[in-house]
Amino acid sequence: MNRLKHLQQIFRQLASEQQNTLLAFAEFLQAQSTEKPPEPPQIPQLQPRQADESVIAAIKRLAKSYPMLDKAVMLNETSRLMTEHIMQGRDKNEVIDELELVFANHYEKFEQENVS
Repeated sequence: MNRLKHLQQIFRQLASEQQNTLLAFAEFLQAQSTEKPPEPPQIPQLQPRQADESVIAAIKRLAKSYPMLDKAVMLNETSRLMTEHIMQGRDKNEVIDELELVFANHYEKFEQENVS
């Protein structure tokens, strides 16, 4: 079975909310592979957290807040947290708190590596 048909089969078997999550995650991955901003700011442009924010929205917000970070490097951690929320029912606020720490920690490493 080719990949597209396999993905379509999986997509059809998911509940509506999970389909939306899968689509948002695919868009996140696509953005990482196609968008190459010229020179992102070196200081985070922190955006406020919304009260009813979803995990996907938090990832998008944090990606925009930390444009200087290589999201591919954080993909394993962000995917794991999203999976814990979706598949294991982990509380979204707990996951978002941890995502914020992941991005902040990666920014600290980024700063240390880019000190003149």
